[in-house]
Amino acid sequence: MAQKQQTLHQQRPFSSSPRSYSSISNRPIFLLSRNGLLLVLLALFLLLAVFLPWPGSPLLLFPNKVSSPSYASSLSPHAKSEWRNYTLAQAAKFVATNGTVIVCAVSSPFLPFLNNWLISVSRQKHQEKVLVIAEDYITLYKVNEKWPGHAVLIPPALDSKTAYSFGSQGFFNFTARRPQHLLQILELGYNVMYNDVDMVWLQDPFQYLEGSHDAYFTDDMPQIKPLNHSHDLPAPDQNGETYICSCMIYLRPTNGAKLLMKKWSEELQSQAWSESIRFKANDQPAFNLALNKTAHQVDLYLLSQVAFPTGGLYFNNAAWVEETKGKHVIVHNNYIIGYDRKMRRFQDYGLWLVDDHALESPLGKLE
Repeated sequence: MAQKQQTLHQQRPFSSSPRSYSSISNRPIFLLSRNGLLLVLLALFLLLAVFLPWPGSPLLLFPNKVSSPSYASSLSPHAKSEWRNYTLAQAAKFVATNGTVIVCAVSSPFLPFLNNWLISVSRQKHQEKVLVIAEDYITLYKVNEKWPGHAVLIPPALDSKTAYSFGSQGFFNFTARRPQHLLQILELGYNVMYNDVDMVWLQDPFQYLEGSHDAYFTDDMPQIKPLNHSHDLPAPDQNGETYICSCMIYLRPTNGAKLLMKKWSEELQSQAWSESIRFKANDQPAFNLALNKTAHQVDLYLLSQVAFPTGGLYFNNAAWVEETKGKHVIVHNNYIIGYDRKMRRFQDYGLWLVDDHALESPLGKLE
């Protein structure tokens, strides 16, 4: 942790600077007496302790603890412009651990879901690998306020409100950027895991990434599979479609994984959002097309259904959940539309962690 803080200090776009002490020279001459001088030195020491924390101090051990709750709003225009120039290469280098980066993409309305997901990731001791790709400047500044260096914005920034509603054109624009983000990280030479933030980790998922395949992914179908089901890409149904989820993907920096991301991006670029197809207007259909079109060139691996169940199974089949208890690794809160409905379902199933466990998140309590 200390090494990471030192690395961030070297590459971080801005650093705190002490307040001006020029007013000290205007103080009455009696302060230069022995007692007055001691008081001045003590005041200087306290100011330095607050604004220039020493290595190993609580402000460095717990970067989400800041000296002022209004830190974000007090950032200077220069400081904010420096975070704007923080690059994906810098950010990935800072967070990568053992060559791996965990990525999510977030717009500001979903910061509570980000925090909920982060608590579950922190419980599995993988939070330091997390890189938040901020889709708006509110998210960029808020995350870096609490957790410096763990958020980056890849221009252009999106309008938070347009990305809020599932099926909207803004939502399509939001999800359509995903393969390019992942490809850039692969080109930098890192393994990358992508998660939607409406997920909760119950166990460490890395132990399930068996072998050395190019790409790992999950099935989005709620039909129950045998516990020892095939890890091959499922055959298309009678409509020629597969239903792989783009919510949880793990990629190695191989030519096969890069090819898959390029094909996914091409498929998205060939689509155009329209009101008539708005409920299909997201990145997942294009991901499935890319998987099927590159299957003979890419080493693909379907993850265990029992470990990575879709929301259509986990939240709708209580008998199956009880039979497979203790085997679930990441739960996805999909097969439901609506911000409030998702939150309520997490609450109903004991998976909304923010209210009682916010301090377990690197972001702490978000105001």
